[in-house]
Amino acid sequence: MKEFKLRTWKIEDAKALAQSANNLNIAKNLRNVFPNPYTLEDAVWYINDSIANVEKKQINYAIVVDGKAVGSIGIFVKDDVYEKSAELGYWLSEDYWRKGIMSKAVQIICKAAFERFDIIRIFAEPFADNAGSRRVLEKVGFTCEGTMRNGVYKNGEVHSYCMYSILREEFTV
Repeated sequence: MKEFKLRTWKIEDAKALAQSANNLNIAKNLRNVFPNPYTLEDAVWYINDSIANVEKKQINYAIVVDGKAVGSIGIFVKDDVYEKSAELGYWLSEDYWRKGIMSKAVQIICKAAFERFDIIRIFAEPFADNAGSRRVLEKVGFTCEGTMRNGVYKNGEVHSYCMYSILREEFTV
């Protein structure tokens, strides 16, 4: 596995973030809020937003390899009737795919979220055809609860997505 670390975002990460995130192969598997092309201005906005919300019900880290931010991972506690659940989201520079980074990063952030928040469930919603992301979740112990057929509209096409979750009592490091 490639060595990496998770840490809070710094404004100095903006250039590296913009370089790593500006990739259609990443953007096509994420929600429309993740822009493509991904500019330096987008990176600055994202980092400032992450810094401003650091004390809120979320954990949002840069994934850093060799001192450079090459991805992002976050857990966001929901509200209302979903207040005991948190959503997991992540992406990684294509240069670092299939190196074991994301599976370990998901383990680390899930452990931190279960320790820090009064939640019982963490969920993720990868697109059904995103085999890499689905594999990451399965390696960590997430269960695929089902496929939401034709549940998302991205880049002019309808796609299905999967609902994955892990419960507090199922999570092991």
